[in-house]
Amino acid sequence: MKTKISAVINTLNEESNLKDCLESLNFVDEIVLVDMHSTDKTREIAYQFTHNVFLHTKTEYVEPARNFAISKATGNWILIVDADERVPKNLRAKLVEIADEDQADFVRLPRKNLIFSQWIKYSRWWPDYNIRFFKKGKVEWQDAIHSIPVTFGKGVTLEADEGLALEHHNYQTIDQFFDRAMRYARVEAKSLKADGYKFNPVDALVKPFSEFLSRFFAGEGYRDGFHGFVLSLLQAFQTFFIYLLIWQEQGFKAEKAEKFIPLWLKLTQSKARELRFWQYALRISQTPGKFERLVLKIWRKIGF
Repeated sequence: MKTKISAVINTLNEESNLKDCLESLNFVDEIVLVDMHSTDKTREIAYQFTHNVFLHTKTEYVEPARNFAISKATGNWILIVDADERVPKNLRAKLVEIADEDQADFVRLPRKNLIFSQWIKYSRWWPDYNIRFFKKGKVEWQDAIHSIPVTFGKGVTLEADEGLALEHHNYQTIDQFFDRAMRYARVEAKSLKADGYKFNPVDALVKPFSEFLSRFFAGEGYRDGFHGFVLSLLQAFQTFFIYLLIWQEQGFKAEKAEKFIPLWLKLTQSKARELRFWQYALRISQTPGKFERLVLKIWRKIGF
């Protein structure tokens, strides 16, 4: 069977991103674009590159529309691309090679996330593997937000190399981050509520803090500099929003001060201990001498 690659894109008001994305797809045999009734020039731009433009009911996020878009493609290989992504030259050649060799059913691609004008190399944002290239029929999307698709057959993972990574022009402004954060938080709050979750102030306090620690310290976000700090903090806020929305949905149930204050003190003490652990770990990682690192490790043990 002759190899035919179809690029599939879902859009909603992407006039500022779409042209650059489509220009990076000049190596594919077919472009399929499914639009959620954009009110800007998205479809007008799309028609400059393809006649395979379809409409889909607007959804809060893209996953429910993925399978519909894939069904419109006629290629035996499918490349999923978002409008704010670009396919660099080296990756184009690699994808064609994989399709021609026909030794895999699906491929995990690394993504290079550009956030606030900087490539975020840490903070749990790299290599950000996504299944985006596959034989038609070998991958199916689930409806849940940011869900991992269901796969069939043999998969391969490309090396975490900048030249082989999808270039993702992610959050470009603080406003854009908060717009998406609230949209994602509403979806996740709705999902938690559907699962029977009842608001617990402990979760609203602990989970955002844990999110920050996991990105800035465990995910080495500090190596992204101030960008890493800000992004880790913003993502902690996004987690916080999820629980605030559930609290709102359940009527802003009050927590009496005599119960909340001891809880707050206990949690802050516990999290302060965890923060000190990571601060020591960071200092150790930044200390050049073996002896100095040993001293810090001993002090850390004594402190805990």
